[in-house]
Amino acid sequence: MNNPVTRAAALLKEHRESIDRLDAILVYTLGERFKHTQAVGKLKAEHNLPPSDPSREATQIARLEDLAKEADLDPDFAKAFLNFIIQEVIRHHRKHQG
Repeated sequence: MNNPVTRAAALLKEHRESIDRLDAILVYTLGERFKHTQAVGKLKAEHNLPPSDPSREATQIARLEDLAKEADLDPDFAKAFLNFIIQEVIRHHRKHQG
């Protein structure tokens, strides 16, 4: 493994394997998250509550920005990602309302 190209290829393989495992974790985590938000949507529909909660959404976005900074992740990216998820959740909640 003294050859720099061979060593680089091995490192690349290791990084890609880690990325693949992390992608799987992300997908399963999002799946679990959406199971819970679907349950929240059904509860909101059953009790005639609005599909969105701007106060909670703002709190969650601020919390995620702080977590992103701690994790050395671009807070703007984290905010955009959470906004995307929130919009998807609201869309699902609205389906339950109608």
